[in-house]
Amino acid sequence: MLRRYIPVFDWGRTYNKHQFSNDMIAAIIVTIMLIPQSLAYALLAGLPPEMGLYASILPIVLYAIFGTSRALAVGPVAVVSLMTAAAIGQVAEAGSMGYAMAALTLAMLSGAMLLMMGVFKLGFLANFLSHPVIAGFITASGVLIAASQLKHILGVDAHGHTLWEIVVSLVRHLPETNPVTLVIGVAATLFLFWVRKGLKPLLKRLGLGPRPADVITKAGPVAAVVATTVVVWALGLDQQQVAIVGEVPQSLPPLTLPSFSLDLMTTLAVPALLVSIIGFVESVSVAQTLAAKKRQRIDPDQELIGLGAANLGAAFTGGYPVTGGFARSVVNFDAGAETPAAGAFTAVGLAIAAVALTPLIFYLPKATLAATIIVAVLSLVDFSILTRTWGYSRKDFTAVAATIILTLGFGVEVGVSAGVALSVLLFLFKTSRPHIAEVGLVPGTEHFRNINRHKVLTNPALLTIRIDESLYFANARFLEDYVYDRVVGDDALKHVVFMCSAVNEVDMSALESLEAINHRLSDMGLKLHLSEVKGPVMDRLKRSHFLEELSGEVFLSQYHAQAKLAPVEDAPQPISSAI
Repeated sequence: MLRRYIPVFDWGRTYNKHQFSNDMIAAIIVTIMLIPQSLAYALLAGLPPEMGLYASILPIVLYAIFGTSRALAVGPVAVVSLMTAAAIGQVAEAGSMGYAMAALTLAMLSGAMLLMMGVFKLGFLANFLSHPVIAGFITASGVLIAASQLKHILGVDAHGHTLWEIVVSLVRHLPETNPVTLVIGVAATLFLFWVRKGLKPLLKRLGLGPRPADVITKAGPVAAVVATTVVVWALGLDQQQVAIVGEVPQSLPPLTLPSFSLDLMTTLAVPALLVSIIGFVESVSVAQTLAAKKRQRIDPDQELIGLGAANLGAAFTGGYPVTGGFARSVVNFDAGAETPAAGAFTAVGLAIAAVALTPLIFYLPKATLAATIIVAVLSLVDFSILTRTWGYSRKDFTAVAATIILTLGFGVEVGVSAGVALSVLLFLFKTSRPHIAEVGLVPGTEHFRNINRHKVLTNPALLTIRIDESLYFANARFLEDYVYDRVVGDDALKHVVFMCSAVNEVDMSALESLEAINHRLSDMGLKLHLSEVKGPVMDRLKRSHFLEELSGEVFLSQYHAQAKLAPVEDAPQPISSAI
């Protein structure tokens, strides 16, 4: 029982020196990466930089205890940071105590929601978010995040929650651009882009091994932080209005208490739910991808518990909402992390940084942190999703395009809400109009195919309809209308067979529609039959009166139905008959 709900008791029993060595190496690499990244994401959320560090310490430890992924690295991420800023910006002014309190409360609500979803095993709800819609939302969010950080690159005071607001504000304040800040920001951005793309190949050409080259590459943002901090300090550029991080408390994460104000929690409830859903989807997608590479598995419901515990930990130790990050998790995996202990070791490294290194970042320019964010999020931007969905499915393209436009035009909350709604509506639309095919016998076989796609054998006395979807309340009437439109006026028709090989479930509304179809066809002198009904579906039908009232029979296979009801020429003889 303990191993099931607290996975550390599972992998911890067999932990060995080899795993410890690999986890320590991975932790060192990830810690180096996370120090500037955590500070930057707190800046993105409009919070003090130390809150980014605090949100990366206890949450990682709690996930290591309760999570099931052996490579997922939990902490602040770009999209959730942007959603946090949008949510708490509605209830308090950035920089105020109320703003930080709202962030703690948002983390608490998100953690509680995730925990409850895990306890009640509601991880399947994430399946209602289609991947194209999520890709569209993340792409639009990446553009918004990058645009929102340009104010720090330019050194101006611009604001806005939508792309239009941000662009208008930037243009309005463009004459106020600080040249020194602009030089620092552009130089840091170009350097980080070069580090991401060109440093590792250069180091390999110089004869460095893959592991050292990877460590040095991941330390690129740290090099940018150190270099720009030294330049600002040495030249006194803060006296030339270059915005710097300033004083950061030199301490471990403090014990904090979120607000339990009913009004505040009510206001943040919907944003907390959206943060929870998006964070969980992003986290579980990364975790499943990395687990598959090592033939491991994760438990989505336990992941909800792990992420819930991590967010609750952030709420009570001065952090803000967290989730599993793509970039840091991939780095953790590539660095050789064997178990979640790598995350715990990373937390120790960040704790040391919070205690010992924070005085060193007093002169760190905010332009450098903005450059770190811009370079990180632009890797998430993928407009090719539009061309791929356009070529494959116009419905998916419409959903993706609408999500991108709404996110850019109206902000992340509207965008993610639209994404969730569009995912559900897209599913309902597709299944409410199921593919229904009239089929016939392929000559010389016992297979049945669509009469509009293949040359098949048919008998005018028999109509076989293959239903390619489970039957439920949203598509039951569609089936009724299809059948009635098809049989009216067909005087030669005697039998109608529903081929149910693709029907996995029949709900009560659909059962009533089947009963109505059966009675209507009987009144018209036609018999209704079923074929290839799956066992679970048959078990449900047997618990009703439908089979007793069915005017026809239930056949093991469609070929048996064809052979008995309306044989066609050149067809092989069946081995057995109806069931």
